[in-house]
Amino acid sequence: MAKEKKIFVLDTNVILHDYKCIYNFEENDIVVPIVVLEELDKLKRGNDILNMHAREFTRELDALSGEGLCTSGIPLGKKLGKLFIITGKPFSKNLQASFPESTPDHRILAIAEYIQESNKGQYSTTVLVTKDINLRVKAKSLGILAQDYKSDKVHDLETFFHSIETIEKVDPKHISELYNLQDGIPLSNVTKKKVTDESAKYFIIRNEKTSVLARYNRRTSNLEKVEKLRCYGIEPRNAEQTFSLNALMDPEIQLVALTGKAGTGKTLLALAAALQQEKDFETIYLTRPIVPLANRDLGFLPGDVNEKIGPYMQPLYDNLSFIKHKLKVQSKEAAKIDEMQKNEKLQITPLAYIRGRSLSNAFFIVDEAQNLTPHEVKTIITRAGEGTKMVFTGDIQQIDSPYLDSFSNGLSYLTNKMQGQEIFAHIHLLKGERSYLADLAGNLL
Repeated sequence: MAKEKKIFVLDTNVILHDYKCIYNFEENDIVVPIVVLEELDKLKRGNDILNMHAREFTRELDALSGEGLCTSGIPLGKKLGKLFIITGKPFSKNLQASFPESTPDHRILAIAEYIQESNKGQYSTTVLVTKDINLRVKAKSLGILAQDYKSDKVHDLETFFHSIETIEKVDPKHISELYNLQDGIPLSNVTKKKVTDESAKYFIIRNEKTSVLARYNRRTSNLEKVEKLRCYGIEPRNAEQTFSLNALMDPEIQLVALTGKAGTGKTLLALAAALQQEKDFETIYLTRPIVPLANRDLGFLPGDVNEKIGPYMQPLYDNLSFIKHKLKVQSKEAAKIDEMQKNEKLQITPLAYIRGRSLSNAFFIVDEAQNLTPHEVKTIITRAGEGTKMVFTGDIQQIDSPYLDSFSNGLSYLTNKMQGQEIFAHIHLLKGERSYLADLAGNLL
């Protein structure tokens, strides 16, 4: 039985993705190379969530520290394996010939290779776990098994892209009832399908002559008509946008995910709905994570803090400007936007700058949420206080982080885990409304 046990070597990016990852490998043993601790030490200062993860793992390690950490290992808990810290190992001839530079990645490879060769009788398999695709390829070239960190990966995205269902050839009588009955009609009147947690919550119901937009109420098991709403000069241009505004304006729904390609109106709709409901919330936050281009730190950019973050936040200001242009210059709504910005009731800011602030009674919009890890999304949502509504927008096909993909990002994880919850709504928008050119490019390029 002992030979069935595996030993996993962790790369730095796995710990930065999930600082509690060491507890997710069941009874198998775990190795953290010393070079990983060196990299974490360089990242422990800062206000970003990445820096927080580095600090939290260091604290976790300190709580586990003991005399055997670098020799016999430290037990991680019941039904879990041991944790080892392994110091640097010499490069083998094979590794030296292929990767002569003494980079952190190559030092991790040297440790993984050493463990594989020196523990063949003790473990069935040695696995390097890294979110770096290139490092996985390098490891495999040396005969080392390498894989992505899969603990929080979404395995099926089929339901993700089908948040809206169309039901054809419905009896006109039932469509008329949906228009006229406030409490709606039973779902069984229009389809024989049974509703599961993975089922769509929003429906386009039609026949050859007429149609109606509806949503499924899980409490009553009824379909209810969805009205077309107008928020701060913004009107929905298609069914998807109509459903989005319905969810955004519904006080019963506390968590909303709007996904889709660029130009579908995700952030614009969220901001318009927030402004429309400004009397119901103390603060409106419009925020996004900063992912520096070419993976370079903001310190490389010229100027002060505001000048450094300006280019990253500009798309959010553009959405606000679009709403202003939809309103009359002398209108109460336009004046209200200026007043909210002046009084900091409406705040546009990087996500990292929100840490430590109260999220009670706030309308909280996180743009580009596909660049967050599952753990980061969890950290944000678990800080929501009473009266707070949270909206996450993004395109899981357009991820800037080098260590995330469509299956491992926080936005996919959120929609997968929250499916079927009454207080959650997810709408995937398909039709671009920015321009015909933008829509064509989004589909073809």
